[in-house]
Amino acid sequence: MYNSEKPDLAELPSTAQLLRSTFIALIAAIAILITIVLPAEYGIDPTGAGRVLGLTEMGEIKEGLAKEAEEDLKSHGDKGSNAIDKLWQFLIPSAHAQEAWKDEVTFTLAPGNAMEVKLVMQKDATAEYKWSAEGGRINFDLHAHSGQKEVTYKRERGKTAGEGSFKTPFAGDHGWFWRNRDKNAVTVKLQLRGEYSEVKQKEK
Repeated sequence: MYNSEKPDLAELPSTAQLLRSTFIALIAAIAILITIVLPAEYGIDPTGAGRVLGLTEMGEIKEGLAKEAEEDLKSHGDKGSNAIDKLWQFLIPSAHAQEAWKDEVTFTLAPGNAMEVKLVMQKDATAEYKWSAEGGRINFDLHAHSGQKEVTYKRERGKTAGEGSFKTPFAGDHGWFWRNRDKNAVTVKLQLRGEYSEVKQKEK
């Protein structure tokens, strides 16, 4: 093991020297605070040095922006964020706009009457739909047929609304057969989008 030599007590700083160094560091910190930090951050310049160095103007700008933001928040609440949202929606089309419905079919069925709405689609095509009924409930059968091929996607009774999607297993006519079994006339609004070339509608 190596033994380090103990420092000579005469070489160590005295208490007076330590106090003097601490005092000098404190004075330097106060000087930095007064001449740099206060002017640059808060626009406060008691010595005028910040103005000479161009720091006071920086602090005044920061304070002005902070006050404007606070006043705007008090007077408008979160309307500022709403304005930003509107600007963003203007610059970039929203998802709702990008996924707008391609077609809309509306028809009214008297009690006992039926309507067929079909989409002409190729194999492995997809379609989305959303519908609502006013005046009563309605029955429907969502299916497809082409020659000897048939498929039923969904069949429901006594409904007033619905939505969904389907993918075609073969090319042909894919869609709905609606029947009003209620005692009142029912108006159906059907919204459509997807991979189809034609919408065919025929009352039964």
